[in-house]
Amino acid sequence: MTRRLAEVAKKVGVSEATVSRVLNGKPGVSEQTRGAVLTALDVLGYERPTQLRGERSRLVGLVLPELQNPIFPAFAEVVSGALAQQGFTPVLCTQTAGGVSEADYVELLLQQQVSGVVFFGGLYAQAESVHEHYELLSQRGLPTVLMNAAIPELGFPQVSCDDAVAVEQAVGHLVSLGHRRIGLVLGPPDHMPSRRKLAAAGPALGRAGLELGEADVEHALFSLEGGQAAAARLLGRGVTAIVCASDPLALGAVRAARRRGMDVPGDVSIVGYDDSSFMTCTDPPLTTIRQPIEAMGRAAVGLLIGELAGAKVTHDELLFEPELVVRGSTGPAPK
Repeated sequence: MTRRLAEVAKKVGVSEATVSRVLNGKPGVSEQTRGAVLTALDVLGYERPTQLRGERSRLVGLVLPELQNPIFPAFAEVVSGALAQQGFTPVLCTQTAGGVSEADYVELLLQQQVSGVVFFGGLYAQAESVHEHYELLSQRGLPTVLMNAAIPELGFPQVSCDDAVAVEQAVGHLVSLGHRRIGLVLGPPDHMPSRRKLAAAGPALGRAGLELGEADVEHALFSLEGGQAAAARLLGRGVTAIVCASDPLALGAVRAARRRGMDVPGDVSIVGYDDSSFMTCTDPPLTTIRQPIEAMGRAAVGLLIGELAGAKVTHDELLFEPELVVRGSTGPAPK
């Protein structure tokens, strides 16, 4: 008990006597200090006293599908900062191959009595995946926000980048450069943002008098290796430009072109998606579609805080417009 008091007091920057008053429900402590002490208990892994266990902690779970793609840490950084301004402590939950599953993280977060959860891509975006743990969150009434397209049945507040506009921008840019055979490298077939991009690509090409054939579309895992394999197949079919569903996929496409002795952008133009960190430092610098990370992250926190306050929060999807960032990986179509 004495060690617990000391650790919590040090974490919060108050006296052990103040911590003791909070744990014993005594008066004379401000709500801000009381909240900080309870949050410190949760962060340090101590159980709350019985009389306080029914209260929500000031913790918010941030569930990320991976850390290899820089876009996810970038989103988490924005959301963490906005949560901190509201007095909440983020708990980062990152999935790894063979490690803790998304459903397991949900169970752990519920055990910690977190105030809410923000997901940054995950099984909610895959139509054929298991979704029971989201139903559990809904049954518990825990405020939950999803970043980017989800299957429609879940009904949580959702903040997304407009995939249709992203594809229209990428295709329009490539058509303006004279490309007539444009391919797509997308995520798995059941991935909702990829489905949206695919649905928008045909009409976008149609407006330019072009067609999107089955041979012009490849699906891959979201990795550099997946992008390389998918792009190699498209290059073998004669495309002169490739639109990718993520920056790592696009970097894989650049590698595939180089392995075939092709120049980027002299022989093939490549467009990424996200504008994640260091895309200005690649060779060539990557033309990509930028997600408005700051605006989307703050909107997600606003929705979460609204639900926590009992306000009526829209469950309609909030769509944010992306921005085409032209760099060195796109150029005129080869003659």
